[in-house]
Amino acid sequence: MVTKTLDSLKDLYLADETAWLDAMAEFIRAGRLDDVDFPHLAEYLNDMANRDRKEVSTRLRLLIMHLLKWIYQAKKRTASWRATVVHQQAELEDDLEGGVLRRHAEESLVAIYQRAVKYAARETNLAASTFPKKCPWTLEQLLSAEVLGD
Repeated sequence: MVTKTLDSLKDLYLADETAWLDAMAEFIRAGRLDDVDFPHLAEYLNDMANRDRKEVSTRLRLLIMHLLKWIYQAKKRTASWRATVVHQQAELEDDLEGGVLRRHAEESLVAIYQRAVKYAARETNLAASTFPKKCPWTLEQLLSAEVLGD
């Protein structure tokens, strides 16, 4: 059984996050809520949520960017672009099984699309105005196999 003082838990949090998480989980399972390091636990959970949202946003941006390249540079299509689209779709499907991250993706799609256009414009040397002003896909369309159009 883990018995840590408040100061040693703070030290553990800074020194070995995994051991600290194990200790927190043990305290919670044992019903020892007075021993839980709630301030750091709240910080950790917030960081995890932010990481998850960032991962979804990044994957969605990569997916859209490669779709734009696929459509607007059809003569330069590569197997790598297709692989990136398919990989990001698969990873997003896993990430978006829960409702919270799906809502984040849907609510952020407009902003993510704008960033994807900037990246696609840089990579293709096409003007950003070449691409649609508004995202031409819904989240469901982005995740579908038909989005590549072939």
